[in-house]
Amino acid sequence: MIIKNTINTSTRKSRLRSLVWAIGLGVLSITPVLAQNKADTALGNPFIRSMYTADPSAHVWKDGRLYVYASHDISPSRGCDLMDQYHVFSTDDMVHWKDHGEILRASQVSWGRPEGGFMWAPDCAYKNGTYYFYFPHPSDSKWNDSWKIGVATSKSPASGFKVQGYIKGLKSMIDPCVFVDDDGQAYFYYGGGAKCEGGKLKSNMMEIDGEMKPMEGLEDFHEASWVHKRNGIYYLSYSDNHDVAGKHNQMRYATSNSPLGPWKSQGVYMDPTDSFTNHGSIVQYKGQWYSFYHTSAISHQDWERSVCVDKLFYNADGTIKKVIQTSKP
Repeated sequence: MIIKNTINTSTRKSRLRSLVWAIGLGVLSITPVLAQNKADTALGNPFIRSMYTADPSAHVWKDGRLYVYASHDISPSRGCDLMDQYHVFSTDDMVHWKDHGEILRASQVSWGRPEGGFMWAPDCAYKNGTYYFYFPHPSDSKWNDSWKIGVATSKSPASGFKVQGYIKGLKSMIDPCVFVDDDGQAYFYYGGGAKCEGGKLKSNMMEIDGEMKPMEGLEDFHEASWVHKRNGIYYLSYSDNHDVAGKHNQMRYATSNSPLGPWKSQGVYMDPTDSFTNHGSIVQYKGQWYSFYHTSAISHQDWERSVCVDKLFYNADGTIKKVIQTSKP
């Protein structure tokens, strides 16, 4: 059963204002031509330039490569309603990136919104030989109160995904995140409109085990939850409220001794970028921690974003040092 109106009024107004603003910019400006980005191309930040990408979800799988699952902004800019597909990119050296192509689009979701679009920030998890791709998508033309979290599966990390359905019993919220702990237990998180919830997943990775509960202790949560673990400490990072005094998102984080909290707010680990939104993931690869995020460095349009990555470092007490952004147009 869908519980309506969980993305609050201020969030809806914020996104509508942003949409109108983006439309105006799209009419008045010329969209830049993106650079060609063939397989195994080294470009620096932003590291994908063949298309506009956002909401990077980064994971290291058993083949030793780092994979990024990204949403896709459509050009010319007309806001976030046109986003209708997902792409996968991977690397084995953090310099050269391979474009694996499209893995899913709105027209493949049988229960989805008839008009398509609204394929927002995704995530992916691996368990027992299967890759599980989680994505938010509305089931009705009234998109804001009909969100579901869909699940597609594949035996490959970057191709062959088939939609299996959606996680039942959730509220109408967005930005799925799945964290698999050292003992193999998977946890599911999502949110939006100042609400973040988490809970256990059953072994089939498609059902909630028990009840979802609010993540307590988060300061100014807006959306984009992401959970990682380091030295026995759980970190929940997220985007804060960007509808305050016209400021863009900051990326905040909190820590806990439990994957479901309660959480202790630790402050900001990334300052606002030049994009109205931000959405990040944190992952370790070959001994180095990295922070993935998106900017508008190429387009200078809020809804034509590009994914970036920079190194992330910790203080001796386990807190995160502020990430130094190196994105360039």
